[in-house]
Amino acid sequence: MGALTPLAIKIGSISWMPRLLPQIVVCDNALHTLTCQRYGLLDVAGLPNIDLRVVGRKSGAVRSTRLLAVPTESGAWLIAGSYFGGPEMPQWVYNLRATETVEVGHRGRTTTMTCRELDGDDRATAWKRMVEVWPNFDLYVARTERTIPVFVLEPIALV
Repeated sequence: MGALTPLAIKIGSISWMPRLLPQIVVCDNALHTLTCQRYGLLDVAGLPNIDLRVVGRKSGAVRSTRLLAVPTESGAWLIAGSYFGGPEMPQWVYNLRATETVEVGHRGRTTTMTCRELDGDDRATAWKRMVEVWPNFDLYVARTERTIPVFVLEPIALV
């Protein structure tokens, strides 16, 4: 966590943030461009993040999305389709559900990983860990009627 993380958590708790997501993405992309893809808004906020690259289920084109992601001790990542607690499911969730592998970019390194949606006790354990990093996840649950999906992205073991 960084010095600006508490401010980021406060901003992320604002109820109308989902409406600003398109503008946030534009600012994040501009910052990535200015820093030669080294830093984005989540980096400035001191939050762990990844660049998720997944093949579009309809288009077949690779789609890239920067996400707040929680690292695990095993080298996996936990991600949630929260969309700030907005009513709509993020499109990348549908793409993840339609595939078995993704590419994850982190600190200039790309890793091929498997993806798996969590449920039951696995989801509850992951959710608890995610809330430790980003407390607003619990707030997002209260904002939406949909179930926020949680995924684990795990490195593919080399044989």
